Amino acid sequence: MRTAVTGRRVKAETEECRVIKVAVVGVCGRMGTSVASLAIADGDIELVGASEAPGHVSVGFGLGDLIAGAGSEVSVSDSVEEAARDADVIIDFTVPEATLAHAEYSVRNGKSMIIGTTGFAPEQREDLLGLLEQIPCVFAPNMSVGVNILIEISRQVASHLGESYDAEVFETHHRGKADSPSGTAIALGEAVASGLGSELGDVARYERHGRIGARKKGEIGIQTLRGGDVIGDHTVMFLGDGERVELTHKATTRENFSAGALRAAKWIPGKPPGIYAMRDVLGF
Repeated sequence: MRTAVTGRRVKAETEECRVIKVAVVGVCGRMGTSVASLAIADGDIELVGASEAPGHVSVGFGLGDLIAGAGSEVSVSDSVEEAARDADVIIDFTVPEATLAHAEYSVRNGKSMIIGTTGFAPEQREDLLGLLEQIPCVFAPNMSVGVNILIEISRQVASHLGESYDAEVFETHHRGKADSPSGTAIALGEAVASGLGSELGDVARYERHGRIGARKKGEIGIQTLRGGDVIGDHTVMFLGDGERVELTHKATTRENFSAGALRAAKWIPGKPPGIYAMRDVLGF
């Protein structure tokens, strides 16, 4: 037993901190690199593996050759089996096809997962959810603490304002983002719909062009902008007669998302199999 003395108080520390062993798949992507960089500097995390797609130019290189501060003991593999062999948790910000393969591996080998991949087709998402029910997993389109607070607040505001206020979601991302709308925008739309007692699939409006007529009651608009190097801006607007409420989150660094992913990785060990959201990690 270790004891720490503060003033006149003595605190007994009976539990040692457990270091969480993590593998980062898609380590050379924007998010993978960010997650790996923060993991290397986190005393509660041990980065034990990293992978990239077969044929990627980084395969075979040591992480130290690619990421400042990384040692040479971990090299980039083209196999999740090799990268995650010693890991407790796999962190995945890749593409839907790869995430499905990583989930299948995790189910076979009893690994936990933190997934931030977006852009799943409906059938892919259905297959993925079936797999993730068998392992402990945090599955969230955005792991920023601020964004998840925005999602929760949007749900509450919608429930208080009701359908007399028109709800619109706007998102802006860099020119290279492949999926539209963003997973975060969809999550915000789902939160608003939940607050209104509806399902987003029944009320979402993703585009407006031409003579479309008056806006339907209960409709939730989700609009997309792409350009430049914007990391991620999201605004939820509730427009009423004579006033409007605007809730906005603007990301200026990807480290917000990466820090949330590592927070989830520290939270998930020991949890029963099932799909968790960041609201669970944050205790909402």
